[in-house]
Amino acid sequence: MKTFKIVPQIVEYESSSDFCNEFKIGSGDLVFLSKSSEKYFAGKLGKAHVIYRGDYGSGEPTDVMVEKIYEDIKNIDYKRVIAIGGGTILDVAKLLSLKNFHPVIDLYDKKIPAVREKELVIVPTTCGTGSEVTNISILELTVRNTKFGLAVDELYPDYAVLIPELLTDLPYKFFATSSIDALVHAMESYLSPKSTSLSRKFSLMAIDLILGGYVKMAEKGQDEYKNLLPDFLTGSNYAGIAFGNAGTGYVHAMSYSFGATYHVPHGEANYVLFMAVFKTYQKKNPKGFISSLNKKLSEILKCGENEVYEELDKLLNKVLPLKKMSEYGVKNNELDIFTKNTVESQTRLTQNGYIQFSAEQVKEIYESVF
Repeated sequence: MKTFKIVPQIVEYESSSDFCNEFKIGSGDLVFLSKSSEKYFAGKLGKAHVIYRGDYGSGEPTDVMVEKIYEDIKNIDYKRVIAIGGGTILDVAKLLSLKNFHPVIDLYDKKIPAVREKELVIVPTTCGTGSEVTNISILELTVRNTKFGLAVDELYPDYAVLIPELLTDLPYKFFATSSIDALVHAMESYLSPKSTSLSRKFSLMAIDLILGGYVKMAEKGQDEYKNLLPDFLTGSNYAGIAFGNAGTGYVHAMSYSFGATYHVPHGEANYVLFMAVFKTYQKKNPKGFISSLNKKLSEILKCGENEVYEELDKLLNKVLPLKKMSEYGVKNNELDIFTKNTVESQTRLTQNGYIQFSAEQVKEIYESVF
């Protein structure tokens, strides 16, 4: 039996003011946001306790960041968590809604139970993570030098709030890496053995919006993305619903050690492995479920089904030029370490692969993008 569910109530607003008025943000709320989003909420948060992402370091979310936040809020009485930001803020905020998340490594090792205690409201300001509709929180566990995901129903938000206005100032690089991440979510979840007819519909709707947007950008110029942000935000949400049900596979699994070791943003790390993994899927099992995905891609890209990955590669390079792993400083002898971590530590993800790779095949893919 396979299941499909959408847990958070998804709410759309024209502006941050409408959102704040309806949710009556104030005393008893813990608001976690970035300084770049502050201007949209100035004077609208009442007596809420506000913490800023920048006060706890930069880059991807880590166990160190979570422990610092814990020390600052452990004596604060709050009943609702409101997270406004990108993937780091959203994933960390999910932990703040739990009764106990310290020490956080024990939570991820499931030595302490995940018990939901606070209401959770998630407001994305990028178009990639889909975290607003998933039960997953990803952290870099610095003591293990890899990223790891905690996926339990207690992490589902109560509300997923979509406000396109908040993406207005999103820098192009962040738009590119986050939207490519959303495309990976959509395509990996479509091929997952856990996908359902409903989750695949959300995958395809996401692909239509995201890939269709890239095609328009190729035709009209890079700045066209500013006019398409509502579509990309919706596409990211659809992709989040899809992978929240079906999971992601080898692209994510293989990007974690690399991304954590070299502090590469999550979407960018996924992009490095994206086409190499899908070309391997195509080579190993071209007549399986991937054939229906290729048909959809060929319709959007206006090319033959046997050309979709070459054409997609070209299109994505127009959105963001692809770099080899060696350009990030990766050493050849580290590929064995990344392979071992993928095979041994990322089974939550690898089990969702379109096909299962041997350790040798995983290393071959790393070598192909080195």
